[in-house]
Amino acid sequence: MLLQLISSSLDWLRNQASATAQDALIKVLAAGPIPQHVAFILDGNRRYARSKGMQVTQGHTDGFYNLRKMLEICMKLKVRCVSAYAFSIENFKRSPEEVNALMDLAEAKLLELCQRGDLLDQYGIRLVVVGHKDMLPERVLAAAEKAENMTKHNDKAIFNLCMPYTSRDEITTAVHSAVKTRLENDDDTEITPEEIEGHLMTSIAGSPPLDILVRSSGVKRLSDYLLWQCSEDTQLQFSSTYWPEFGLLDFVPVILDYQRKVWSKEA
Repeated sequence: MLLQLISSSLDWLRNQASATAQDALIKVLAAGPIPQHVAFILDGNRRYARSKGMQVTQGHTDGFYNLRKMLEICMKLKVRCVSAYAFSIENFKRSPEEVNALMDLAEAKLLELCQRGDLLDQYGIRLVVVGHKDMLPERVLAAAEKAENMTKHNDKAIFNLCMPYTSRDEITTAVHSAVKTRLENDDDTEITPEEIEGHLMTSIAGSPPLDILVRSSGVKRLSDYLLWQCSEDTQLQFSSTYWPEFGLLDFVPVILDYQRKVWSKEA
């Protein structure tokens, strides 16, 4: 009993020391230039689960938990907007069991996020579910709308939860919206790229230009994510760490690289 108590106390001290060191590191990073918009491709949940001998659903659960952790790190760094690729439209092609498990998880985590005093409330974050929302099951759509409505007056930061989403779908929808607006106004002049950009889901949400896009798990492709938004000055960063294990120490080189490039432009 005494040994168990000592072990628990040591674990608590280690966690406290780790949290203190993390906060100190974040303060050092925050002293330099900080990106206004960071996007994540949450890749590697399934491979992470298999490497640990877990069920795939546990990998997705750990991935959602890590998303929450990384969102808080970004808020402490004063990043204004975070976007996360949580579920692709293409993911509906996976097995019904996995899709249903992901929808159950999404519903539970959306309801958890919109609780009073939770992360979004604490940091004044407005949640925006970006994507083809009418493809979601009714119960998940209801949870998404509840979370959006409960955070719609938060104005300190934006969290774009992209699900179900593909960039091609977003761009197609934006073009359709731009054409519809022109037809309604009986305007037959040429549609500009700026108009299309203004109709993108992320633009409607008020997101600033995308500064950094991070993909975990070692895969080096964009997988139909924010293709329009990352076509100019976005820094693409690829990490070999599976998403559920991606943390501050993986994120530090990303921020340092961004700061180095900002300073080199100013020199």
